[in-house]
Amino acid sequence: MMPILADYALLWPVLVPISAAGLCMMLWRLPAMQRIVHLAALALMFGASLLLLAQVEARGVLAFTFGGWAPPFGISFVADRFGAIMVAVTGVLALAVGIFSLAATHRRHVQNGVYPLLLGMLAAVNGAFLTGDIFNLYVWFEIMLITAMGLLVVDKTRAQLDGALRYAALNLLSTLVFLLAIAILYGVAGTLNMADLARTLPEVGNSTALTISAALFLIGFGIKAGYFPMFFWLPASYHTMSIAVLALFAGLLTKVGVYACFRVFTLLFAGGESLRDVIALMAAGTMLFGVFGAAVQWDVRRILAFHIISQIGYILLGLALGTAAAFAGSIFYIVHHIIVKANLFLIAGAMHRVTGTYDLRRCGGLMRSHPLLALLFAIPALSLAGIPPMSGFWAKFMVIDAAFRANAGWLAAVGLFVGLLTIFSMSKIWIEGFWKPAPFVRHTLHPVPIAMRIAIAGLALITVVIGVFPDALMTYAERAAEILVNPQQYIDATFAGHAPVSGAGGGQ
Repeated sequence: MMPILADYALLWPVLVPISAAGLCMMLWRLPAMQRIVHLAALALMFGASLLLLAQVEARGVLAFTFGGWAPPFGISFVADRFGAIMVAVTGVLALAVGIFSLAATHRRHVQNGVYPLLLGMLAAVNGAFLTGDIFNLYVWFEIMLITAMGLLVVDKTRAQLDGALRYAALNLLSTLVFLLAIAILYGVAGTLNMADLARTLPEVGNSTALTISAALFLIGFGIKAGYFPMFFWLPASYHTMSIAVLALFAGLLTKVGVYACFRVFTLLFAGGESLRDVIALMAAGTMLFGVFGAAVQWDVRRILAFHIISQIGYILLGLALGTAAAFAGSIFYIVHHIIVKANLFLIAGAMHRVTGTYDLRRCGGLMRSHPLLALLFAIPALSLAGIPPMSGFWAKFMVIDAAFRANAGWLAAVGLFVGLLTIFSMSKIWIEGFWKPAPFVRHTLHPVPIAMRIAIAGLALITVVIGVFPDALMTYAERAAEILVNPQQYIDATFAGHAPVSGAGGGQ
């Protein structure tokens, strides 16, 4: 049994949630059973993600090609260290949000299909992290879009419908741009397998068509990830959804666009120096406009939504620099940010449970009435701001240090300035929501349910552990970055992977 689990480790992170989604559909009239299946599937997916991470560490880059067709004709799944850590952190976050949702998911959400939609979205997220084919990356993006649209309107309110329309309009545009980029790329190279493209494109040489394709990929992924100047849809739609769903969206969906950007611009278009200059400007704009937008908000969800944008700018900074140190910093930053940002949204949900509002002007006094919640907020807030010894300090240190090493001091300066403004935003939430007296007397103090506290405390503990013991994740990120700089292991493993599952190098 165990050899089968190990040999097909690439498949379980997708098969488990997608099978559970189908089972939840069959149990449509049994909400309690759906809840059990959902939570069990998240636990199994978490285990599958850890198995994949262990297999990649032990055996190097793993590849699997479906149907017995050798690449580039068969559909491939490939997992290097970057893909494996993305799947692993997805498993961690999904399980934490699943526990939180035990106290936050209402019967109407279940009746509107929240569990099959969530599981389908998670399958698509993992599929995007593992696919070795650029067209199937598009397919997984489409499944994410379809399920995300359902989750956006799960409460069927006017605000959610308005947010869903904004989300759909920009993401459909992104989809069309992405598909056009794929069509141009296929017309030039005659293949869509990413490893085969990495071998073929250097032989094709530079051309106007390839430049256009690269620009279209950047725009398409940029819309999905929330890059400047294509980010405005995100804070306009994210604040309308239910808080558990919002935490998953905030932690994962934009990171899929970021991951795709890193994969394409390190594997397919690695030599575009002029494009890196454009990405550097986008990174600076993303950091600045995100943090300025957060500074003027009073709704805690909007503040945090704008900070999704600003923090993605730090990750994009690594891609703009294009060095091994910068890539390692970005990988560390992605893992840190997924955990911290999602946790802050979960805490916002707990604040709403206590006060009945997301408006900071109507909050206050939470440090006195709920001191544990105040402590649990302080941990991810300090981490997001980059205060040592939290994980955010090391994440910012790695990308800013890489900027100085690459003689990009202006990008480092922007990052440091945005860090200061992030402290302001987190201080604003602390002062208004926790420190100042409540604006009115609350005759009933609502407790934070135990499921919410377990989920929030678990993610906070991960943040502290990464911050206090950063070496393991730093070393992992550095080794993952080596394959982004030199993707030959990825290419070799893909073409060796039409046996059941194969490892190639890198497993030392």
